[in-house]
Amino acid sequence: MQKKEFYKHILPHFQQPGQAYFVTWCLKDAVPVKAVAKYSEKLELLKHQIDFHRDRKFVTSCRKSRIQTANPQSRERRFLASEYQWLETAGSLKELKKEYYSLRQKYFKAFDKYLDVQQNAKIDLCKKQNLEIMMEALNFWQGKRLENEAFCIMSNHVHWVFQLFEKDDNDKPVYLQDIMHSVKRFSANRINKNEKRTGALWQKESFDTTIRNEKHMYNVIEYTLNNPVNAGLVNNREDWPGIGIRGFQPPV
Repeated sequence: MQKKEFYKHILPHFQQPGQAYFVTWCLKDAVPVKAVAKYSEKLELLKHQIDFHRDRKFVTSCRKSRIQTANPQSRERRFLASEYQWLETAGSLKELKKEYYSLRQKYFKAFDKYLDVQQNAKIDLCKKQNLEIMMEALNFWQGKRLENEAFCIMSNHVHWVFQLFEKDDNDKPVYLQDIMHSVKRFSANRINKNEKRTGALWQKESFDTTIRNEKHMYNVIEYTLNNPVNAGLVNNREDWPGIGIRGFQPPV
């Protein structure tokens, strides 16, 4: 797996060793891709536009040249013409980034709201054996590649707040991409075995947010721990069996 500071599936992901993250991911059947498609498509377009903006003059010239040589009736020409028109009228890079991060927030709210109301998943992550597997997975790299801040395991999704180490014991950089791959793979294999099933357990996409400062850290930890309360499942977050904070694990 190639290690890089930017990668994407449906959503773009930014990763850097030593960074703190708030990550949410869910079971494969928890949220249909179409349910949030309008956000993911727009986010991809905005990221595309931000990249182009850095070398706008050169890109505009290239697009104009390709438009002139493309088949007038082709889909490619229509796409190039639309992109060229945007490049000619695009706002500032600052405005594009503001729109991008605002849309990410809307995407996450829609994504999380959908998760809370969907209670018909075939697999229940809060079942005792599955909960034990998830807690083992989330705590496996504790003190080795990351510092756990908080997590919440819901029936069909997981919220996780953690701080990556810059390097592991072998002096190699620690990347979010590797951590998520490891946790998802381990938990999927174990839960599939426990549930006597095969196939993909997790939706391929994860929603990750880079934590900016201590206030942001506090807010995402509170959001994570209060998720079962906000979903109307318990009155007090301490009553939910699937939460953990700074290594604390309520009894299963």
